[in-house]
Amino acid sequence: MRDDTKIGGADAFPLTRWSLIEATRSPQPEERRRALNTLIAVYWKPVYKYIRLRWRKENEEGKDLTQEFFSRLLEKDFLGSYDAKRAKLRTFLRVCVDRFIANQEKAGRRLKRGGEVQFLPLEFETAEGELMQIEIPAPGQMEEFFEREWARSVFALSLERLREDLEKNGKQTHFLLLQLYDVEDGGRELTYEQVAQQLGLKSSDVTNYLAYARREFRRTVLEQLREMTASEEEFRREARSLLGSKVELTGRL
Repeated sequence: MRDDTKIGGADAFPLTRWSLIEATRSPQPEERRRALNTLIAVYWKPVYKYIRLRWRKENEEGKDLTQEFFSRLLEKDFLGSYDAKRAKLRTFLRVCVDRFIANQEKAGRRLKRGGEVQFLPLEFETAEGELMQIEIPAPGQMEEFFEREWARSVFALSLERLREDLEKNGKQTHFLLLQLYDVEDGGRELTYEQVAQQLGLKSSDVTNYLAYARREFRRTVLEQLREMTASEEEFRREARSLLGSKVELTGRL
């Protein structure tokens, strides 16, 4: 199989661009909500897990702190001081989390709910279950832990988006093969011939369907990154970080 059929294969970046940070500063409430929902979708699990482990908070307090943090993110304009040239957005947000909780503890404040923020449904039980399956990082490894959880969140959201797109277009088998070989690692045990026989396909179909699904997943990851990064430079850095050095940049960007 050629390298360009794999998730990290070479392709040009998509050309569309939506500035997440600009949207959080929009005078339009709907635009601000859309921006915050994008941030929450990607970052709430890393933030929640980070709070639970880094700050040693119990389940319920971790939920409250996570929701309050995102409420204040817009209400207190935490993003107003963000400079994309100085730090990645995820690094900035992690530092904001630390500052927010440190201030909460110093002041001994009780959390208050409210404000303009309408939250997406947050499945804390799922995040808690994931926490139980990982090795607890050492105190000096919490920054790396947050970045790993961020990457896990990006891939999970991209995979769900791809599943919906492929099912909408009648390509459920394409997604099934991607799950089998790249998510569940079934490809380590099953040959294309075996899978083709099980699914009533030709071996060449398995090759072509899987290559298509991998390309589409990669495209979806890039779209996800474009929505949640604050600058073109950050987008390129994060794309290379997640998809490898074979990501090709074009002069049109």
